[in-house]
Amino acid sequence: MSTTPTTPTTPTTPTTPTTPTTSTTPGDGRTPRVLVLWCPDWPVVAVTGDDPVAVTEGGRILACSAGARAAGVRQGQRLKLAQRLCPELELRDRDPEAEARRFEPVVAAVEAFTPRVEVIRPGLCAIPVKGPGRYFGGEEALAAMVGAAVTEALERPPVPDAVPGAVTVPGTETANDPDSDPDPTPQPEAGAETAPRTTPHAQIGVADGLFAAVLAARAGVLVPAGRTAEFLAPYPVGTLGDEALAELLGRLGLPTVGAFAALPPEAVADRFGPAGTVAHRLARGLQPRPLVPRDEEPDLAVEQRFDPPEPLAEPLVFVARTLAEQLHQRLAEAGLTCRRVAVEVACADGRTASRLWRHEGRLSATALAERVRWQLQAWQGMGTFTGDRGDRGDRGGQAGFTLLRLAPDGLSPDQGRQLALWGQAVADDRVERAVARVQAVLGHAGLRRIEPAGGRGPGEQQVRVPWGEPYEAAAPAEAPWPGRLAERSADLWPAVVLREPAPVRVLDEEGRPVTVDGRAGVSARPALVVVRGREERVAGWTGPWPAVEYWWDQSLARRRARFQMVVDGGRALLLTVEGGAWYLEAGYD
Repeated sequence: MSTTPTTPTTPTTPTTPTTPTTSTTPGDGRTPRVLVLWCPDWPVVAVTGDDPVAVTEGGRILACSAGARAAGVRQGQRLKLAQRLCPELELRDRDPEAEARRFEPVVAAVEAFTPRVEVIRPGLCAIPVKGPGRYFGGEEALAAMVGAAVTEALERPPVPDAVPGAVTVPGTETANDPDSDPDPTPQPEAGAETAPRTTPHAQIGVADGLFAAVLAARAGVLVPAGRTAEFLAPYPVGTLGDEALAELLGRLGLPTVGAFAALPPEAVADRFGPAGTVAHRLARGLQPRPLVPRDEEPDLAVEQRFDPPEPLAEPLVFVARTLAEQLHQRLAEAGLTCRRVAVEVACADGRTASRLWRHEGRLSATALAERVRWQLQAWQGMGTFTGDRGDRGDRGGQAGFTLLRLAPDGLSPDQGRQLALWGQAVADDRVERAVARVQAVLGHAGLRRIEPAGGRGPGEQQVRVPWGEPYEAAAPAEAPWPGRLAERSADLWPAVVLREPAPVRVLDEEGRPVTVDGRAGVSARPALVVVRGREERVAGWTGPWPAVEYWWDQSLARRRARFQMVVDGGRALLLTVEGGAWYLEAGYD
């Protein structure tokens, strides 16, 4: 007479199972350890709806919420039966795209521990344990940290501890199909009140091999190394996923995985063939295949290699136009767009250079080729590919260029662009085309926009950025800036700001230089300001406003003070003293 596993309760944190009473052949120790994260009822999590709610597929219930399950709704039921059991049940069609999109933050949280994440399906993913387990202090520590990160990603409170005395071996009705969602809600005791859980949660399991780790995640347990076969032994053979084999084994008197695993491997191969051999390996806790990490993004980069190396930069500009057209074609075929494009160049002597250019789906192939030309010119002007060996500025080092590559960065689905009424181009499109024409004539830096920035002087609070270039301020403009120039207004803000402060002299009545000490004390009343050899008498002044900047970084540290002075004729000046020298920074009307 065969025995079947008991019905489990499902803990929300992984636990270590007790030693099974039945001893079977353990794994051979060579099967890699795998951690699996499982989010129950993920199709329900990905759709909107009030509890009770169920997701349908093929005329049957695919997954249901805790409230629907409490009313008797189960996975695989026909819709009429489910609605009869729960008249207020809200039905939703399955949305695979929403499932994958909603699961992405969970995968990102797991990827913080290792990039080798295999997404089996939305709601279920796996990682190898060997490397991350050693780094983070063992399997239990790794499972706890992954669980905490995923809990934060799901915007849930910390996962509670497992119920004391909970059974950790799953039962038959929850493990008939490794790829199906069983009933994750524990069966309540008689007279106990249940609180349906409608928010997403996750369970973690660790075992030898992916197959056993999936079942361990459904039970929320950590199976000790080498004891995976013991953990799998009470499961029915239908868990192995081969219905025909399970039916045959049942007729032969082998209803459990443990009974099947006890058979000699040679006899299984002779009697059941390749399919039976794979199932037998699973039953013994072995791994038929390694994990397959997911690809982060499709490789849509285009490149051109030069053999022999190209000594001049001009041919690269002609090649860039062809590469830009190929890049746009690949993006269109994939239905994607990108936020930036990386221009990469390599030389035969090993030197490389890369630069990101903003794209946002607005650059045509011609405009992108123009940006390649500008970038090559900028690198030539900076001497990026010239060394101390007498290389010419228009050559790719001593040996020449070997590679030009355009790689899209920040891929996202292309949603198209809304045109104006009657198909006319919107104003933004006309502006972009006009800007592209102007930049083609004046160059990349010929057209700039003003962006706010952090700083104390007027020249620091605004920066000029080439049109189309992304800009991220090193320091936020709204941050507190002690010693900053007064708030902008028509009366207080300078009308002219010099790009580079001009040296000046400030003298007292006796013609001696005016100095400022470390405590912002002025040596004498300013009487004259000498600008480009011309003396102007000071009619009024105010200040100083001292500022000590970046005192913690010697390479950036500055100590200076600002004055506002009115000279004869009513003209006002903004002066700065730094290191004992005076500078004209801006002027007022």
